[in-house]
Amino acid sequence: MNDATASRAEEPVRLRPQLRLTVQRAVRAPGSPLRPAIVRIMRAALQRDAEVTLRFVGEAEGLSLNHAYRHQDHATNVLSFPYETEPVVLGDLVICAPVVEREAQEQGKPLLAHYVHLIVHGVLHLQGHDHLTDTDAAQMEQLETRILAGLGLPDPYRDRENS
Repeated sequence: MNDATASRAEEPVRLRPQLRLTVQRAVRAPGSPLRPAIVRIMRAALQRDAEVTLRFVGEAEGLSLNHAYRHQDHATNVLSFPYETEPVVLGDLVICAPVVEREAQEQGKPLLAHYVHLIVHGVLHLQGHDHLTDTDAAQMEQLETRILAGLGLPDPYRDRENS
């Protein structure tokens, strides 16, 4: 055995990122995933260990947060608050349940699939991915689509391409 083989043999094998998750439900969010599913969804999107708080909120809290942090006067579906990306991802995700429910209905998507997509989207933001440019957006959408396919869900952007 050479030195390189010996050092690789001593390194611990990690099959998937570790996740410390807190789930807060400020409102009822019927149709949203339960904690075991949230863990599976987040791990599918994580590229490194993470500590995340996921909070489901109502329209008033969603509006307040979006106004305070993005200077937008409406509630949005998901807000990501990344605090650190290395060596461990630290951040909060806020999902506005009424907005997610309304969007799923308007877009003709299953509610659970829309929640899953937004959790994946938010976790990618926590890791530094963004969609400020067309190139970044295309890369992030491709990554989201691949992760969602691994979770057994269709491409959430597919219908947009056929419009």
